[in-house]
Parts: sequence; structure tokens; C-alpha cells
Amino acid sequence: MDATERPRIAGLLLATAGAVTLMGIITAEAVYPAVYTTTANEISDLGGRTAEGAILQPAGYVFTLAMVTTGLATIAAATILLRSRAGSFLGWAVMLNGIGTLGVGLFPSGSGPIHPSSAVVSFVAGGLCGIAGGLARTGPPSWFSYLLGGVTLSVLVLALFGGLDGGALTGLGIGGAERWIAYPVVLWQVMFGGVLMAGSRSSSGAAR
Repeated sequence: MDATERPRIAGLLLATAGAVTLMGIITAEAVYPAVYTTTANEISDLGGRTAEGAILQPAGYVFTLAMVTTGLATIAAATILLRSRAGSFLGWAVMLNGIGTLGVGLFPSGSGPIHPSSAVVSFVAGGLCGIAGGLARTGPPSWFSYLLGGVTLSVLVLALFGGLDGGALTGLGIGGAERWIAYPVVLWQVMFGGVLMAGSRSSSGAAR
């Protein structure tokens, strides 16, 4: 692979990961065979085990496939970024986000501690992706990257002190609060992936 094409391929993979996540969640919500609300339900409930130990289908299949695909695509993008001049901070943030997302897909909610641990890794690393992306670019892509990463990390801090369904996040419900953490990362993947595909000029090694 030509060195100049590596960032563009990484961008394609990142944008694909974001699109698959968003459309996978929408589809799983649509086919979930029980009552599901974005206020009361966490995203991972779409592929998680019920109190009886069952995973409701076909939502479970859709969610798991989406998370595994997203995780693998993100890890592949990170591998390419680490071999390019995009910067190690950005590359490792993307890598950890991909590993966390893959864990969310492979270990469904309700199956043990690996799932919540993977979700935390995915969310924290996703917020750091926004900061790293801001450092790696200039102009509007940098500002928007900082904004998206800042939103995710800010809501994570609020959740740390008050819980996903308490404090400043009470009105959103646990599902709404979680989406304020997760969806800025998805938007960042699509946005920053587009920037990389377009070959936007990077800053002078700030993210290395």
C-alpha cells in the first residue's frame, strides 16, 4: 500500500465503522421483539441477555454483527494509522476504541464483567479519539473533532459523579445519557474518516 494512500484507506474504514454502528443500532431497535425505549434502555440491551438469560432475536444478531464489524474495521484503521504519519496518539486511541467495541460485540451485556469493561474502554478511547483528531488536523476539522471528543468525555465525567441516570443527566434517562456518550464517537468516525479520505492536510506532527 502506497504511503500516501494509507490515511485514505484508514478514513474509509473509520467512516464505514461509524456508519455500520449507527445503522446497526437503528436496525436492531426496529426489530427488537419487546418494548424498547431510548430513555430506559441501554444500547447494549439490543444484544444483551435478559433476566432469564436469553438474547432476543433478531435484534441480538444484528447488534452483535454490527459491533464486531465496527470493532474489526476500527482496529484495521488504527493499524494503518500507526504505520502512517497520522500520529501515535491518534492511532492508539483508535486502536483502543476498536478493541473495546469488539469486546462489546463478543461479550453481550449480562454475560459477565468483560462487557462493561469493554464499553468503558470504547467510550473513553472514543472521546480521546476526538482530542487526538483535533491535534492531528487544523481548521474546522480540528475544531469539530475537539467538540465531539469533548462532549463524550464531559458526559462520561458527569456519569462518573452522578451515574447515567442521576445528577445532571437525570432527564435523559440511562439510555439517553449513554447515547450522548456513544453517538459523538460515531459522528467523529464518520466525520474524521471523511477528512482522511479527502486528504486534508495534517498539522505539523502535533499528535505524534
